[in-house]
Formats: sequence, C-alpha cells, structure tokens
Amino acid sequence: MGHEGPYLQLRPLGGGREWDADPSRLRPLGPAELLSARVAEANARSRTGLGLGDIRGSPQTDGAEDLGR
Repeated sequence: MGHEGPYLQLRPLGGGREWDADPSRLRPLGPAELLSARVAEANARSRTGLGLGDIRGSPQTDGAEDLGR
C-alpha cells in the first residue's frame, strides 16, 4: 500500500493493478473478513505448491500415515 496525493493506493492480495482509495472511506477489516482473506490466501498457496508443508512430497513419510494405516 502506498499513497499518491490525498489517496491511498491499494492492490489486491493476489497481485494485480493498484487503485486509488479515499482514506476517509476505508475501514479496518472485521474478524470475518480477515479470516476469509487469510483462508483465501492459504488456499491459493496450497494450489501453487507454496504451502507450509507439502506432506505428500515430504521425505519423512511414505504417505501411509496420511491414509490412517
């Protein structure tokens, strides 16, 4: 987030084109909105292979533990 003159410049979490926003019309995210944004970000990371722990590719397991065997 940056600023240009009286406006704040915002960009979507996933990247993309920024836009100008009037600071007087902005508000902090509510708890549900914040949770939704964080879940969407985690889901996007998991789809692109940037998750925190890829269990299937981990050398510590052969996958049997994941299947309950």
